[in-house]
Amino acid sequence: MTPPSDLLPGTGVVLTGGAGFLAQAYAEAIVEAGGRVALVDVDGAALDAWASAFHANGDDRVLSFAADAADEAAMAAVRERVEERWDRVDVLVNNAAANPAVADGDEGFTRLEQFPLTQWRADLEAGLTTALVSSKVFGPAMAERRTGTIVNIASDLALIGPDQRLYAVEGRPPAEQPVKPVSYPVVKSALIGLTRYLATYWASAGVRANALCLGGVQRHQPEDFLSRVATRIPLGRLARPEEAAGALVFLCSDGSSYMNGAVMVVDGGRTAW
Repeated sequence: MTPPSDLLPGTGVVLTGGAGFLAQAYAEAIVEAGGRVALVDVDGAALDAWASAFHANGDDRVLSFAADAADEAAMAAVRERVEERWDRVDVLVNNAAANPAVADGDEGFTRLEQFPLTQWRADLEAGLTTALVSSKVFGPAMAERRTGTIVNIASDLALIGPDQRLYAVEGRPPAEQPVKPVSYPVVKSALIGLTRYLATYWASAGVRANALCLGGVQRHQPEDFLSRVATRIPLGRLARPEEAAGALVFLCSDGSSYMNGAVMVVDGGRTAW
């Protein structure tokens, strides 16, 4: 569903992990709702691949910045450049994360016994440190203006444990079965803790913080996986990208003005079972 065009009139949104799978759906929904979005990602080429149409037309509703969201100096430079264009940032969406895709096969689906500490540290930096750094960089200016919103993109796996049967490969011995890596649910759970911290830290300055816990989203997953996961979801399917984006737009808008420290779950009912 396309968000109404007046939900985010002139709202300036910074979105980390801007080259990720859902980022384009988020950005398109923000623009359709009347807002502006500055995409941040370490992969500048991927950002420009779809934002180039806006750039070519001189349309500043979509900006893109190649930067590491875990680098405080780099994000401070992004903030300065965005403020030069838009004067202010109204909303920060902490979306950066490391998450292996089911459609890519077993890559990244490493069992706990073999999970390397180098990967653990990299995943925590990508999904958690980025959120802390970005909040440190953008939150104080919001607090000074006494208005602003931070949205942390969490997951249903922040609320329930991964059902590793979903990733099972027939014929493999148990010790060789792929699993959802330990770092992903740990990072997403920690984001809820960060959300509550921020929600109380800046509440008196009018800055809100909420977490969006998404279930799985359709992304060219194998049919056998889709069939398995559908049996674990009351609605019987994964989310469409626009459904995730619609929920995000709501949290960015004044429609959620009395939500603070909240965990909004959009998972087709999976955590209800």
